[in-house]
Amino acid sequence: MVDSKVLVNGRIYVSFRPIRMAEALVTLNERVAYVGIESKAMELADIFDSDVIDLKGKATMPGFVDSHMHLDGLGSIFETLDLRGCRSIRQLKEKLREYIDGHEEMNYIIGRGWDQELFVEKRYPTRWDIDEVEIGRPVILTRICGHAAVLNSKALEETGILEKVSSPHLQRDADGEPTGIVTEGLLEFAEGKLQTSSNVRDLLRQFQNGLSYCASKGITTLDFVSCTLESYKALQILRKEGKLLVRVRVHMTPKALDALSALGIRGGYGDSMLKVVGIKAFADGSLGARTAWLSFPYGDQPGEFGSALIGEDELESLARSAEDLDLQIATHAIGDRAIDIILSAYGKIESTKRLRHRIEHCSIVRNDQVGRIKELGAAVTIQPHFVISDWWVTSRIGKERARLAYPFKKMAIEIACIGIGTDCPVEPVNPWETVYAAVTRGAEDGVPLASETQEEKLTLEETLDKYTYGSSCTLNEENDLGTLDPGKYADFVILETDPFSVNVEQIRDLKVLETYVGGRRSFPFNP
Repeated sequence: MVDSKVLVNGRIYVSFRPIRMAEALVTLNERVAYVGIESKAMELADIFDSDVIDLKGKATMPGFVDSHMHLDGLGSIFETLDLRGCRSIRQLKEKLREYIDGHEEMNYIIGRGWDQELFVEKRYPTRWDIDEVEIGRPVILTRICGHAAVLNSKALEETGILEKVSSPHLQRDADGEPTGIVTEGLLEFAEGKLQTSSNVRDLLRQFQNGLSYCASKGITTLDFVSCTLESYKALQILRKEGKLLVRVRVHMTPKALDALSALGIRGGYGDSMLKVVGIKAFADGSLGARTAWLSFPYGDQPGEFGSALIGEDELESLARSAEDLDLQIATHAIGDRAIDIILSAYGKIESTKRLRHRIEHCSIVRNDQVGRIKELGAAVTIQPHFVISDWWVTSRIGKERARLAYPFKKMAIEIACIGIGTDCPVEPVNPWETVYAAVTRGAEDGVPLASETQEEKLTLEETLDKYTYGSSCTLNEENDLGTLDPGKYADFVILETDPFSVNVEQIRDLKVLETYVGGRRSFPFNP
């Protein structure tokens, strides 16, 4: 049976670099069959008995490709305590108290989203703060970045963290008492101890909620990074049941590598809706938790440089193991020192250019590193909304080094393969919030970095190109995704307002009316 649609009477953006437009578009089954003039499209509509979509002057563009996000985090955030936007520890405690009152059945409490930089107290929350609200059940509240958390005394006790007296990832006060703040590997350890594995039913529900939300925001493909084997199993079920509303690509955790090898699963395994792309690694932490690894001391904490989460030899070994299976390595690096070890390791791997091994975030980056990335043919995924969320970055790294922070324009000019992601739930999954951040650098929000690095703003054309075609390149799928050229998947969105018709401050308020994946509408969902 032929499934065909014809889009007419609107502004159809085929691509953004360069901007190419068409009067009409024809889909045939999953693919774009024709873009061009309306009269020819209507002739094809008669041949294919197509459904005609009258755009009524609305704009249509390729769907967004989120090149770095955490589907499990997005799915669970609808069911856990949301602490984003808290302006004080007092407000955090109030939200925790309200949440606890409505969740008496839970054995432990999980929350996420606080940022001490927003607190009027100008400090981290402590276990004693949380103990004032809950002492009977374990509580773990993760910072917005996902690299630090505060545990109450019960959680510290039940996880056995108090026994790890020499861990550098356990914060202590002036008297040597654990404050409840844990970072990096110790946070992962705590989460593993507290959270029993979600059952399949929980994961299916959470993933469906997350995918539905992504579709509503115009995302047609997403890269689920740090995907576990359990999460992948749940995605397989959704795929078989035809319930994946958007295309999902996965970069799995290093722990999954042995299982993939044993099964002979190679990069690209899967189909058009669900595909294994590679392995996700971590080279350092975050600027917010001061665990990003810098080549210079933090401006607001002299003597602190952050630290590495993986050694160069270990990363090289991991990359070679992935290379044997044609799997792409995507390595998290916020600090420039972390980028150094990645570039050194990637430089020893023959497949770096072929597989486009990636650097995730690339937040603090030097000019020489940009040149080396270009030389190696590595790919980069950036998260422009970090600029707004990390409004304090100038004081964190020192004003004299501000030009090292988020040099989007410089990288976009020099590096061939750059994609845009959100790192959701660290940042909002709504692409228009990200686009707004890329083109303003927070200038409208009073972010100091904006005035100091105006030259690093991206244009709207550049941003939309990187968010569609660029992201498809980071997945090695530019032949199928990213533009609406004939032969590519018919993944497109219909917009309420043409993004090129509004002022810059209005971009974050743009709305998606409909989302189509493979020519089928995924939002509003019509089963």
